[in-house]
Amino acid sequence: MRYVNVITASVAAVLVSTGAISQEIDIPRDVQSQVTEVWEPIPAEVDAPDGAIPSDAIALFDGENLDAWESANGGPAEWTVEDGVLSVARGTGDIITSEGFCDIQLHMEWRVSEDTEGYDGQDRGNSGVKIQDRYEVQILDSIDNPTYVNGQAASIYKQHAPLVNASRAPGEWQTYDIIFEAPIFGENGSVRKPAYMTVLHNGVVVQNHAQVQGTTAWVGYPTYTEHGCDPIRLQDHNADVDFRNIWVRPL
Repeated sequence: MRYVNVITASVAAVLVSTGAISQEIDIPRDVQSQVTEVWEPIPAEVDAPDGAIPSDAIALFDGENLDAWESANGGPAEWTVEDGVLSVARGTGDIITSEGFCDIQLHMEWRVSEDTEGYDGQDRGNSGVKIQDRYEVQILDSIDNPTYVNGQAASIYKQHAPLVNASRAPGEWQTYDIIFEAPIFGENGSVRKPAYMTVLHNGVVVQNHAQVQGTTAWVGYPTYTEHGCDPIRLQDHNADVDFRNIWVRPL
C-alpha cells in the first residue's frame, strides 16, 4: 500500500507543479500532502540522558583528569583538578585541547571567585574560551562590574556585546552552550563564508547567529587568516576561574 501511495504522491507532485490539480481532478488531500514528506535519510539516534553528556559527544573534562588538554606553551597542562573541578593555575599559561575542531556544539560550566575585593573591570574573574584558538567568548564577572560591553561575560570579545546580561553572582556556577560554524576559506585565503556563533548563557540566548568578524584581538581590528580545524583554548588571565562538565559535539 505504501508503495502505491508513493507512486500516487509522485503523480500528485507532477500535477501540483504543473498546476494540473483542479476541482475536476479528485486526488485525496492526504495524498497531496505526501508531496512534501521526506522519509530519508533517517537521523541517527543520540542518547541524551538527564545529567550526562550526549552519547555522540566528546568529554573534554569530566572531573577526572586533563588527558584531553595540553599546555599552550608545550607539554602537559598544569592546571589543577580537585573534587571534579578544573581550576586555572595562575602563571602556568593557557591550555588547549589536544584535538582540533571545526563546526561544533560546545557545553561548559564555569565560575569566578567570590572574592572580588580590589578587582574591577577586566581584572575581575577574567578568562575566556577561544574556539579554533582565535574566536573568543569572554568569561568575566559581570555583576555590578562596569566595563566595555563587548568585553563583558558572553560577549564575542571586542566584536559583539551579549543581547542581555544573564550573569549569575560570583561564586555561582554558570553555563555556556555555544554553537559554532567555522569559517570557510577559498583560494588565496579569501573568506568564502565567515564564522558564526550562537551562545546561550545560563540557558538564555545572548548571541543569535552572530557573524564573527575575524580573530578576537585585544588590540586592533579583527581580520581573518586562513586556518584549519584548530584546538579550543581556555585562558589563564591571572584570575581564579573554575570549570567543570566540558564536552563538545562535532557537527
